[in-house]
Amino acid sequence: MPDPKRWLAVIAAALWPLLAGAQPYPGKPIRLIVNFPPGGAADQIARAIAQPLQEALGQPVVVENKGGSGGNVGGDAVAKSPPDGYTLLMSSGGMVSVNPHIYPKMPFDPTRDLAPVAAAARVLVFLVVKPEFPARSVGEFLAYLKAHPGKLSYGSPGNGSSPHLAVEMMKSQAGVFAVHVPYRGAAPALTDLLGGQIDFAMDPGIGLPHVQAGRLKLLAVGSPRRSPLFPDAPTLDEAGLKGFDADTVFGIYAPAGTPPEVIDKLNREINRALGTQPVRDRITALGGVPAPMTPAQFAAKAQEDSKRFGAIVKERRIVGD
Repeated sequence: MPDPKRWLAVIAAALWPLLAGAQPYPGKPIRLIVNFPPGGAADQIARAIAQPLQEALGQPVVVENKGGSGGNVGGDAVAKSPPDGYTLLMSSGGMVSVNPHIYPKMPFDPTRDLAPVAAAARVLVFLVVKPEFPARSVGEFLAYLKAHPGKLSYGSPGNGSSPHLAVEMMKSQAGVFAVHVPYRGAAPALTDLLGGQIDFAMDPGIGLPHVQAGRLKLLAVGSPRRSPLFPDAPTLDEAGLKGFDADTVFGIYAPAGTPPEVIDKLNREINRALGTQPVRDRITALGGVPAPMTPAQFAAKAQEDSKRFGAIVKERRIVGD
């Protein structure tokens, strides 16, 4: 008769790799890929969240930038990573709600290959110009554009980015024209605006310190609601472009197939991080608003934005880089 102790030892040896692999999540460092270059809104929000998140999880959260192709390069890297919760994506809402409309052949399907984890912030865009620009209001600005069709240029973080679509929405509603200059991220677009190489921009918040310092002039907010940071700045809706809404929601995604319990844990800790003062202050400094949501709410918001932005993409015949 086989020795029971010997069989128990054999079974334990066979099960040990499985038991060892079943340690509580997370058991090693987490990569948080930002699909835009350093310095932009997505990068700043990711770095603000990473610190309290790693303190809560007890593991390093390493931010890594993989920009390019309107966020598709970083999105593709995460979509094709193991669905174990150790590779996450911080993205603008545009990669999910806009890119499928402007890139006929994306290397992945954002709605199929990525799982929403947690929204981070509602990001507004701000119509900004140099102080010497000959307009003190939205009305004067639009009149100047109409009087100089094609003579002015504006910058954006890239084709199909929310700042790009915001200007195209404005051009469509106001019946004006300006030349689009796409950049590889919001930071280089801001640099050229400050340097006078372009005339205006819909800034996603990183230029606001320059507004406060007097190096840029804020004319309006491209949101349905005024910015808490600049309560005196009118919305474009108030300025006459009725229903104008260029808000997007930035947030965190995981590869599809990531265990629900991992997503739930991340969602819970990210939402908690959004309630901490340093994170709130960082998002507010960008002119944004913290936006804690469940994964289901985050997914529904992306679908809603996809319909809204898809309409302007089709009307303006916008294509990706």
